[in-house]
Amino acid sequence: MTSTPAAPPLTADARRVVTAATLGFTLMFAVWVMFAIVGLPIRKELGLTDAQFTLLTAIPVLTGSLLRLPAGIWADRYGGRRVFLATTLITAAFALALAWADDYTTLLALALGVGLAGVSFAVGNAWIAQWVPVSRQGLALGTFGAGNAGASITKLLAPLMITLVPAGLLIPGGWHFVPFVFGLALLACAALTVRLTPADRTTPTSRTLGDWLRPLARAQVWRFGLYYVIFFGAYVAYSLYLPKYYVDHYGIPLAQAGLLTALFIFPASLLRPLGGYLSDRYGPRAVTVAAFAVMLAGLLPLMRDMSVTPFMLLTTIVGIGMGVGKASTYTLVAQWNPGQMGVVGGLVGLLGGLGGFILPLAFAALKPILGGQTAFVTLFALTALSTVIFVANMVRLKVLGRQPDFA
Repeated sequence: MTSTPAAPPLTADARRVVTAATLGFTLMFAVWVMFAIVGLPIRKELGLTDAQFTLLTAIPVLTGSLLRLPAGIWADRYGGRRVFLATTLITAAFALALAWADDYTTLLALALGVGLAGVSFAVGNAWIAQWVPVSRQGLALGTFGAGNAGASITKLLAPLMITLVPAGLLIPGGWHFVPFVFGLALLACAALTVRLTPADRTTPTSRTLGDWLRPLARAQVWRFGLYYVIFFGAYVAYSLYLPKYYVDHYGIPLAQAGLLTALFIFPASLLRPLGGYLSDRYGPRAVTVAAFAVMLAGLLPLMRDMSVTPFMLLTTIVGIGMGVGKASTYTLVAQWNPGQMGVVGGLVGLLGGLGGFILPLAFAALKPILGGQTAFVTLFALTALSTVIFVANMVRLKVLGRQPDFA
């Protein structure tokens, strides 16, 4: 691998945008996956079936995925800051309403609204791309993407919050306290964003909807989406799946299950800046291949049952591959689509998020056929297929001599 020349430092405004977007996305991601924890006491309280529980945890992922493309277009057109703030405030309203929900139908409806937290990824990517030059976007987008670690906030703190405030007080108690706190935190986050970040610098455009959507006709964009299903969609699916797996398969208490899941989440999130840095320095193609290889190495032994310690260690290895691969994939998106991060990044994020919605449902559907390790057998097969597709197209592009245009 060869390194690329050093890029100029970011402006102060660009650094503030990256910082605010990262902090906001971290909190929004915590909200997006909170049903993985609060769903367990809800399951017990309402007597939910496994299918009802799986649907409840997956519904927010669906909303946050399907709306990523239009949200990315809006961010490109109207400004990332403006759309990011609107998303934060609307999500806060749904989270606060959720704190007073007490029946399954209402929970499903509000879960759709809470899922708006997931669109913050597409909006934040577009916002950062408006301030950071392409040559520095690998590290900047990787730093922003590390906000996936917000899932660990839920896994670590939500079990404590559930027991901290009992039901029957003036504020919502039990599991209701979690969305109540998150809703207030989102309001505070919006206030800080208004106070600390520069105004959008968008310019009027005559581009039609067809112009905005034209990049989506390229097969390459859809391949990027496939890779992001592996690196991000599976990450979301495992973030939702692992707490229940630890509780049901190993008989571990919920708080400890959340801690063990966080050990998967940390590398899958916090290594994203490293993946972006390596992609800036050595090129995202080689980094993506390495990420696929690490995931396959971790998933292969997970296809058989084992004790909890090696299971935890192997899921951590899988998380390392996911963390690096998420960053390298979005570096590819930025390099091949300069000035189109909202629409192309929005579609790639949409497809990745849909993977996070569909995979838990697929795990449940295939479990009678593949057994208790279905989640790992399925992901190994999908990762292997994606690796073959990626390497084949990487070789084809090298033979053709095609390189991204750093406009």
